[in-house]
Amino acid sequence: MIKSPLNYIGGKYKLLPQMLPLFPRQINNFVDLFAGGLDVSLNINANHVICNDINCYVMGLFRFFQENPIEEILISIHNCIEEYSLSKENQEGYNQLRVDFNTTRSPIKLFLLVCYGFNHQFRFNNKGDFNNPFGRNRSSYNANTERNLRRMREKIDNFVFHISNFKDFDTEFMGPGDFLYADPPYLISCGSYNDGKRGFEGWNANDDLALFEKLDNLNERGINFALSNIIRHKRKENHVLIEWAQNYNINYLNSDYSNSNYQARACETIEVLITNY
Repeated sequence: MIKSPLNYIGGKYKLLPQMLPLFPRQINNFVDLFAGGLDVSLNINANHVICNDINCYVMGLFRFFQENPIEEILISIHNCIEEYSLSKENQEGYNQLRVDFNTTRSPIKLFLLVCYGFNHQFRFNNKGDFNNPFGRNRSSYNANTERNLRRMREKIDNFVFHISNFKDFDTEFMGPGDFLYADPPYLISCGSYNDGKRGFEGWNANDDLALFEKLDNLNERGINFALSNIIRHKRKENHVLIEWAQNYNINYLNSDYSNSNYQARACETIEVLITNY
């Protein structure tokens, strides 16, 4: 499998061995509605791949990678690392890189900020400035990152990258034989991607309902979809999700526990893949 060079929060790389066998075998148009770091899109077999996300910065970064030869990209990355003396220990170099990115908006600088930043997060303030702190002694650009970047670049030549709120993404072009995958922010867990404090909208119960309506519409038109979500987390339950999912197929995934039975593991995080086929 291909791993994204971005360790994106909520990425599904570790779950792909369980998820991919549950996807349709033949796909014409594949839509990744909340594409994030591309872990799913990079490993899908489809005639056409459309990646959508509200995060203009990450989609812009992927477009940059798509539009430039990999060797030129790598030269720019290594030159930038040398210019700022980036390492797991050099916080001063990282901070200067962050200041310069917020002035220049260079895609290479953004990529390296994510590589060396705390938990590899894409964090922006409401002014649109990158504000993730340094990932001391943990985060870096390394040989594995470079290998993943090369493999990703080979795969994305014909990808379409689209920037929009999921509510505004028009699915009218989709028909039978197409497949939409949705991995939205999870209502009952909160991260930097859905707290509403990073320059992007947060996620609330109304967003869940709007997404369910969109998926119901696809189902009525005979279009396959799959939804990743969690139905239980830290003793919280998403009751609306559980009720809505009764109309479809609920596939339980093993993430950090060995028994995925819902009742038996009632106190654990229960992650599911909900499909209409």
